[in-house]
Amino acid sequence: MRTPPLGVFGGLSGERQGAQESHGVAIGGALYARSVVPDPFADLASRFVDHYKTLRGIVRAELVHRQLEEHLPNGSLLVADVGGGDGRQSVRLASLGHTVDLIDPSQEMLERAQKAIAQQPETVRSRIRLIDASAEDATETLGTDRYDVVLCHGVIMYFQDPAPLVGILVSLARPGEGLISLVAKNAEALALRPALQGRWEDALKVLDLDRDVGGLGVVTRGDPVESLTRLFSEAGASLVDWYGVRVLTDHLTDLPPPPNTTNVVELEWRVGSRDPYRRVGHLIHLIARR
Repeated sequence: MRTPPLGVFGGLSGERQGAQESHGVAIGGALYARSVVPDPFADLASRFVDHYKTLRGIVRAELVHRQLEEHLPNGSLLVADVGGGDGRQSVRLASLGHTVDLIDPSQEMLERAQKAIAQQPETVRSRIRLIDASAEDATETLGTDRYDVVLCHGVIMYFQDPAPLVGILVSLARPGEGLISLVAKNAEALALRPALQGRWEDALKVLDLDRDVGGLGVVTRGDPVESLTRLFSEAGASLVDWYGVRVLTDHLTDLPPPPNTTNVVELEWRVGSRDPYRRVGHLIHLIARR
């Protein structure tokens, strides 16, 4: 496949463009660190948050959480939310009684997460720690901490080479039982959105590519399920299950949630675990175990 450049940043180990250094840890959602270089995500934060007000955003959030819950063991868990952004997934898990370290390199997103956490009860606030760090710095920043669950949702598509990031995620999981939850762009379904929107020329352009312009307006890269499964295996983890996300609604870009959103989510939930439907989801959600 041809490979035009990615937006925002290009990869791990020095390939990122405008990446931040990691400089802080905060307890209970109180962030005191400040990064020393410009935030590459500052201009994308509003678009990211607005996305979750649309039907597509709601479907993504609900499906990913529901799919994750299918695999969570009983009891209070220690969770790493790598690239956790504005904290919506971290807050949801902390509300269920889990302890969460949210790791993100974006000052803008961490400040939004801090505001969201501040609105929660003390029992939830006390379970969330904000950590100003990039994904590639996570193992160094977190030291010997290992997690029952490692999340990385909507991050890997911004990296030129997915292998190092997959290795880092696996290394953060507790040996023998730690779960990794990875949400990626599906490289095998990139032409569907533009085609269903009647943008035939755009569909033809991306048909043989592994990347396209994503919903935030930057170029992001996709992966096939089989490639990510192989990378997990090489890093010491095995695939437990995988799902398609936004099989039927991905082309409805700015549509607000309709009155029957519950039915839409239920339909997406059902097709997201079935072949052949799940193979054409715009996103893929893989659950692996170290």
